Amino acid sequence: MGPTGGAARPGRFFGVYLLYCLNPRHRGRVYVGFTVNPARRVQQHNGGRRKGGAWRTSGRGPWEMVLIVHGFPSAVAALRFEWAWQHPQASRRLAHVGPRLRGEATFAFHLRVLAHMLRAPPWARLPLTLRWLRADFRQDLCPPPPPHVPLAFGPPPPRASAPRRRAADTESELEHDAETRCTLCARVLQDEEDPLCCPHPGCSLRAHVICLAEEFLQEEPGQLLPLEGQCPGCKNSLLWGDLIWLCRMGTEEEEEDSELEEEHWTDMLEI
Repeated sequence: MGPTGGAARPGRFFGVYLLYCLNPRHRGRVYVGFTVNPARRVQQHNGGRRKGGAWRTSGRGPWEMVLIVHGFPSAVAALRFEWAWQHPQASRRLAHVGPRLRGEATFAFHLRVLAHMLRAPPWARLPLTLRWLRADFRQDLCPPPPPHVPLAFGPPPPRASAPRRRAADTESELEHDAETRCTLCARVLQDEEDPLCCPHPGCSLRAHVICLAEEFLQEEPGQLLPLEGQCPGCKNSLLWGDLIWLCRMGTEEEEEDSELEEEHWTDMLEI
């Protein structure tokens, strides 16, 4: 298996969190948001609008970030998850989830929605991690998360940085791999293609994304996105999400860690 939910992974962090209000006047209120930096984001919420917090949390703190779902492949994927969690009644993916029940606490309702989201497409097949930042708030979800979604506790681990390669090393590698072929289809891998490589020592697997996805999906012909599969080379079990993360190591340019206001995305994120 690849990295678990408690291991640092390369690439940017995209998370969707649940805040809980500890203010006696507003105790029990919750807020769902998106972040690339959980520690900084909760400080912004508690600092109010002038510190970058949302207007719905401003002046009502203190707020505690008690839960975060992370492992999204992009900011847009996380923002769509955030929007659906905030508006389950408007999401066509959550039509089967009933409205908040009489006497049901807001916190409990949001956990109920989350439980169904983790089991609904397209989120059910993403390599997500469910992380409780406050263990004393933990509650079992019903239905439980899919088997490939790990349960973690405590703050997210520091992001692992991909080692920077020198230009000379990259050019040498490209020359050496000029005629490298896909292990599965035997076609030459083009320069613009990022092949998936098995992380296990000694395994020479290099394959097109589509070729390996089709190989993994032989046991699930009705699906579009694999969860895991057996490496055709070394026969070890591989998580699809880990392969994609490893493929991206060193290929993404650094972006500024600025928060994205959910109000600007409402029209494009309906799902």
